[in-house]
Amino acid sequence: MVRALVDAADPKMDKALEHLAEELGSLRTGRASSALVDNIVVEYYGMTQPLKAVASINTPDGRTIAITPWDKGAMTAIEKAIRDTPSLGLNPNNDGSTIRLNIPMLTEERRRDIVKTLGGKVEECRIALRNVRHDVLKEVQRMVKDKELTRDDETFAEAELNKKIDQYQRKIEELEAAKTKELMEV
Repeated sequence: MVRALVDAADPKMDKALEHLAEELGSLRTGRASSALVDNIVVEYYGMTQPLKAVASINTPDGRTIAITPWDKGAMTAIEKAIRDTPSLGLNPNNDGSTIRLNIPMLTEERRRDIVKTLGGKVEECRIALRNVRHDVLKEVQRMVKDKELTRDDETFAEAELNKKIDQYQRKIEELEAAKTKELMEV
């Protein structure tokens, strides 16, 4: 019973880690990556849609992102969405059929700012993991109070959850170290 409660935390913790990986992918590193524009939302025909739903996105080289809309009528909407995304700070170039984003080299100051943002995203993930642990422990404590479980079960659940948190913390640190290295590379 206790093992099932503890194991039920895994999918939620995995989801928090996946979210962190997605967030880190959207941080600009000075290299072109389609992940930089994946989260952009385009207003098209009165509806908001993700950019990848209205265009193909590829990286022809390490400094350029090429966006080719399925419908040429979406060009201005895509350009507007890119300009209205302040975290990108990129200016789209439209050649009539493809929108190109040239990724400039990052300055040292901008790299440090992005590393600070990275730290904030990592901390959000850690908080999410702690919240999952807290929720499971709260449920275990309720079951102890209702005499469905014993105090030993509660102690066991807490120890197991702490082990899980430690495992996930190591994964987070690996992701953070890799992204920091990538950001600080000139």
